[in-house]
Amino acid sequence: MRNKKSIISILSLAFLFANLSLQASEPKLSIRSLGDSHSLVQIENASKYILLPVQESAKEARIYYVVNNDVKGNFNVRMAVDSIDYYVPMEIGMYNNQSITLSIQWVDEKAICWENIQLSDTFDTANRETLRPAYHFAPQYGWMNDPNGMFYKDGVWHLYYQYNPYGSMWGNMHWGHASSKDLIHWEHHPVALQPDALGAIFSGSCVVDSNNTAGFGKNAIIAFYTSASDRQMQSMAYSTDNGMTFKKYNANPIVTSSLRDFRDPKVIWHEESKKWIMVLAAGQEMQFYSSTDLKEWTYESSFGQGHGCHDGVWECPDLLKLPVEGTNEHRWVLLCNINPGGPFGGSATQYFTGNFDGKQFVCESDKDVVKWMDFGKDHYATVSFSNAPSGRHTVMAWMSNWQYANVVPTTQFRSANSVPRDISLFKHNGEVYLRSCPVKELNALRTEIKRSHQPLRLSAKPHEWKTFNKYNDGIYELDFVIKNQDAETITITLSNDKGDSICWTYDFVSQMVSFDRTKSGNMDFHPDFPAITSCPLFSESNETRLRIYVDKCSVESFGDGGRWCMTNLVFPSEPYTHISYEAQGGKASISAEYYPINMK
Repeated sequence: MRNKKSIISILSLAFLFANLSLQASEPKLSIRSLGDSHSLVQIENASKYILLPVQESAKEARIYYVVNNDVKGNFNVRMAVDSIDYYVPMEIGMYNNQSITLSIQWVDEKAICWENIQLSDTFDTANRETLRPAYHFAPQYGWMNDPNGMFYKDGVWHLYYQYNPYGSMWGNMHWGHASSKDLIHWEHHPVALQPDALGAIFSGSCVVDSNNTAGFGKNAIIAFYTSASDRQMQSMAYSTDNGMTFKKYNANPIVTSSLRDFRDPKVIWHEESKKWIMVLAAGQEMQFYSSTDLKEWTYESSFGQGHGCHDGVWECPDLLKLPVEGTNEHRWVLLCNINPGGPFGGSATQYFTGNFDGKQFVCESDKDVVKWMDFGKDHYATVSFSNAPSGRHTVMAWMSNWQYANVVPTTQFRSANSVPRDISLFKHNGEVYLRSCPVKELNALRTEIKRSHQPLRLSAKPHEWKTFNKYNDGIYELDFVIKNQDAETITITLSNDKGDSICWTYDFVSQMVSFDRTKSGNMDFHPDFPAITSCPLFSESNETRLRIYVDKCSVESFGDGGRWCMTNLVFPSEPYTHISYEAQGGKASISAEYYPINMK
């Protein structure tokens, strides 16, 4: 009996100590007000996350996070004052068993955030948005703008992007990271680059250093980015695990300037001069630098004075050498994103064609010629993947506009990318222009079902494709062939049962095409959103082709194999499930193919 009682006593004590140990290790959160809208949040036995409640209409609070009396960083959050829009996670699990304090400034002690801050080992990223894109990349949560540092290596496409993990509005710039084997299905990865003592992490680029010119190892991935605080300067980081993690160069910054707008380094290898070239956006011009080791850079020249559109700040450059279709010629193309100054207000991508000798870019067009890469409202910060395979020149853009990007009607996330596009050059009326084609990988999205109608003769009486709505869930590709006989205009309209509609109008008299979203659905969030965009047809015959990609909140249009394109956001109250056509001033015919899109 004694032995049995002893065993029971020992087990009881063991249970007691285990229970006390469990209680001692439970996460604990305490909040202390210091007055003057300044409070401390102290955490013991950290869980994986602290969840911060956000109210987008509140002013930004400044948060410093301190571990064992050392400041590890700071960021801004719109802490909830009287209502909660959503939560954002701050990861703190790596500091478990250490003293963690958040010093939060500019939030009244009566704000509801103090009662709703939570500790948690999970954060739910399941989609809660009816308008989240189905086949365009978007972050799981938070804000995204410019694509950054894109490269291809070992069968994988890597996408980095301007990212705010602490809210669905611009701020706290990090580099988010995702990768794909097919440019369609994307895997989300942890943040690649975080702000540091030199500032936030603004836009930039990556290269694959196949010859170890920087000394970080053969095939190291070298990232170049803007460190942004009260001044903007260029820094670098390197990765030896194919871009999954980066270490910042200990001698940053590598390029500085007295200019206030000085950012977005794009680095390429220039084969003719056997040097690396960096292009930087500097106010309303582009600056060119050269290097042999990616660390020491020499200024070479500037371009931009008097050329193209100067109605806004120049940003996010790219420099590519492309073939001209139907010739043995090549041109250098300088992409120049501008905000504001776009053809229909806000931000857009212009470009220049010419020659580059490793030192200077010379534009071949007259100074007053302005070339736009996309004629929609929502195509910006276009840049290319470095090291793309098979001689491809593949680009992606941020699919929004700075006029209203912060207030579009989503909350869990804001912004998506355009579909990836392969670009080339063609000649038209003596000028060289960019062609942008959806990448061939997108064809894999088509289901086995291809539904089409034979050519229809069009007149002024609208003709509806009556079976279109029977197999339509609002995510699809459309491919039209239009043959004009003598019609002055042809209009294609997509609509839904709620009365929302969008339409394309071909004006064969003026040789223009337009896209109208002034009745597209939810437009009340900003006065600049309702718009009609238009562009030249660049056509040389009476037969034209129109390819359209429709997703939950976007419509991308490609004319005649990408000779022109328009990217526009839409926020319909329900999917567009009806389609109709009409011709004015004469006759025409149209045939169509419809491809439902399947992301499984």
